[in-house]
Amino acid sequence: MTASTPPGSPVDLGRARRVAVEAAEAAGVLLRAGMREPLRVRPKGAGDVVTDLDVAAEELIVARLRSAFPGHRIIAEESGVLEGAEPNGSRADLVWLVDPLDGTNNVAIGMPVYAVGLALCVGGAPVLGVVHDPVTGRTWSALRGEGALGPAGAPLRMRGCASPERDERPVLAWTQGHQVTSSDPVAFALRSTLEMRSARMLQLWAPLVAWVMLARGDIDGIVGYLPEIVDLPAGALLAAEAGAELRRLDGRPYELGIDRPAAELGFVAARPGLLGRLLDTTRGIVSPASPV
Repeated sequence: MTASTPPGSPVDLGRARRVAVEAAEAAGVLLRAGMREPLRVRPKGAGDVVTDLDVAAEELIVARLRSAFPGHRIIAEESGVLEGAEPNGSRADLVWLVDPLDGTNNVAIGMPVYAVGLALCVGGAPVLGVVHDPVTGRTWSALRGEGALGPAGAPLRMRGCASPERDERPVLAWTQGHQVTSSDPVAFALRSTLEMRSARMLQLWAPLVAWVMLARGDIDGIVGYLPEIVDLPAGALLAAEAGAELRRLDGRPYELGIDRPAAELGFVAARPGLLGRLLDTTRGIVSPASPV
């Protein structure tokens, strides 16, 4: 075990981080090279699309994870649930989440805003998160309770961007799941009200990119409504370990776990000092009957 691995942990987290970083960066090389060629874009349902690059990057990552951790379960964006293969069976308590190309809709229209994300969950809770930006070649990672690291392994802490102007008119990002329709009244109310009360609200369609921006302090907060689970743990853990605060949309404590109902995954994440102001907005919109 490495020094970063808690006593009794079922996995060497230092080794897991190295494997995940190397896999994400190798996938990034593949994606960056593939962007030079024409892409075949296929509809995937509910407003989502998929390309051959998604599949190729996922196969590369899954092969590396399977080689290093044959007994771990993998939940991948394109392949779904892949059980582990060991003589004693799959370790259902050790689960990798793989998003090989977060931002496929952007790539499909030639916009270079996308990322690769991996997370390792133990008992349903994320303990390791890795985000790689193929465009710049930079990688960020975090271990639960151990902080976050930026490019070249430098410690990552949210930069101070607080000011009276940013407190009053913050820069935010919005993310929602593919199943959310334009007629969803809660999503519409949240998004429009937050936009009116912010200096700018980014809708990147690549949540992992937004999480990295929050972790660095480039933006002040992110609000998520019925977000997709496959990319959520990696980004949320990274931002939390860099200093961001997270709550549910109604202000209750946020428990990030892959076994939680989708209705409990909505979140407000923000730099310290701003969270309360954002919750004043979201709490006024969501209700006990709303998916929060």
